Amino acid sequence: MKQTDHTGVTEIEEFTDAGAAVERICAIYDRSADAIRAAFRDLLDGKPGAASGLDGARYPYVGITIDQTHIYTEAGLAHGALSDPGVYGATLTRPDLFADYLRAQISDLINHHGLPVAVGLSWRPIPLPFVVEDATADVGPGEIQKMQELFHLPDLSSIDDDIVNGTFQAKTGEPKPLALFSAARVDYSLHRLSHYTATSVDYFQRFLLFTNYERYVDEFVVHGLEQVHSGDEYSAFVEPGDVVTTNSKFGKGGTTGTAPTHLPQMPAYHLVRENGEGITLVNIGVGPSNAKTITDHVAVLRPHAWLMLGHCAGLRRSQRLGDYVLAHGYVREDRVLYQDIPLWAPVPPIAEIQVALQEAVARITGLRGSEMKTRLRTGTVATTDNRNWELRYGELRQRLNQARAIAVDMESATIAANGFRFRVPYGTLLCVSDKPLHGEIKLRGMANAVYRERISQHLKIGLETVKILRENGIEQLHSRKLRGFDEPAFR
Repeated sequence: MKQTDHTGVTEIEEFTDAGAAVERICAIYDRSADAIRAAFRDLLDGKPGAASGLDGARYPYVGITIDQTHIYTEAGLAHGALSDPGVYGATLTRPDLFADYLRAQISDLINHHGLPVAVGLSWRPIPLPFVVEDATADVGPGEIQKMQELFHLPDLSSIDDDIVNGTFQAKTGEPKPLALFSAARVDYSLHRLSHYTATSVDYFQRFLLFTNYERYVDEFVVHGLEQVHSGDEYSAFVEPGDVVTTNSKFGKGGTTGTAPTHLPQMPAYHLVRENGEGITLVNIGVGPSNAKTITDHVAVLRPHAWLMLGHCAGLRRSQRLGDYVLAHGYVREDRVLYQDIPLWAPVPPIAEIQVALQEAVARITGLRGSEMKTRLRTGTVATTDNRNWELRYGELRQRLNQARAIAVDMESATIAANGFRFRVPYGTLLCVSDKPLHGEIKLRGMANAVYRERISQHLKIGLETVKILRENGIEQLHSRKLRGFDEPAFR
């Protein structure tokens, strides 16, 4: 039986097996991508009729039609089901990268509703740059004009965040969204990630650590290489330039790839597990702009969680340099997310993350009970876009006091707010590196002492937190607290 209510979709087939559905999605995508590559080669070779096979070079589509008798209202489910009747659909890309994710999401739909899913060829053409890397590298001025005539290029008027921002309005005859991102939006971010981090998106893992200091990277590189050389949990360690050191227990061993001459804007390092549930660390540098940029893009990979590990200014006299701050609330003065998530929207703590972070501190430091409270302070972190906020002391002191803030940084609220926006569980553990309100500014000698004593321990706490989250079960992270009342079914 063919479904006919997925407007604009052709070549529709129905599936009650998620694995078979994903195979069909892969076949459609590969056929479209191959047609684009072949047409581009023909253009470069000057062959006539270069665009003859491009009409069907479109994204694959998956959808489902829910009637009143097949809605699913089980209260315990956070995703994987639809509670309103209607036609739902999504365009898809890179099924090779998302195969496991798609199988899980489609399987949930089929099992919860007892209905088949429809897979077909969507109405959305695949833009050339999303298939052919560096498409203009060998193209002359005359060929560029021909390329623009023959191929579809990214259309920014249709690549947006309306679904995740809760502002999406379906056009007449258009399916309701089944996923948080369209295929073109995903492709856009995949290419941005490669650009900003100098590593292939294939290596990104589902647990992410963000830091604002290079020394955390140094510690992570040492740890990652040790794990690959002597452990059996991780299969590889990947550095910028796709420099891959392979664990001999998972392959030949050794290192391949060439490090870039200059590091990218936000270099990424990946401690890879075979199932993708390893750890990626990104040095985002200082400031909320980079924090928003990287999380805007990495969100399309649907990670299990992301954590901020960095340094902050302590605001309480009782704090000491090297103490930890576990954020349970945020003052958002980053000014980079105001258009996407309003200031009145809360950014609540995620209980599962908070508990895991505190337990990790206990495991790594050995501190418990009242002794723990002297070195770990839970409270509100204020994130500012002004690196020299201390020079506005008279203006800010009262506001920070009224907010009950215990620390100031430049990234944490941005990362947490974007986690809330993108439905990615988030957490923040900072280390106090100075106390400017109390005269303890970050002088070189003091800072270096803190770095030597705390960075290794701080990173170990982040790694232990990921271990705890895995031990507690991944699914418990993806709860209803991050999802609205009109959500797409895909996590």
